Amino acid sequence: MAAEYMHIGIPVLNKKPNMVYNEWGGFWVNESVDAYDYKIEYLKFEEGTRFPEILSKQPHVAYKVDNMDPYLKEAQQVIFGPETLSDTVRLAFITLDDAIIELYEET
Repeated sequence: MAAEYMHIGIPVLNKKPNMVYNEWGGFWVNESVDAYDYKIEYLKFEEGTRFPEILSKQPHVAYKVDNMDPYLKEAQQVIFGPETLSDTVRLAFITLDDAIIELYEET
């Protein structure tokens, strides 16, 4: 198993400058986590988002993983996904040690 830190996701109540709308997910997000030294992803979820409510209330830490399946087995709970975003990308959110973790798998 190999996990590489990607970003911390922080839910906000108000849109920040330079946010873009993600129609697939029903949320606003800053254009690039690389624009911040600390790799912060700000998220403003809209009503009807496909993501569970807990993601709009608590931060998460995102990791790029080579294979998410072992992480899914270790999880306390799978709260979203795994969802296939494209032919090469899967996404899931889990809880582990009461923390929310985003798993991003790219093949």
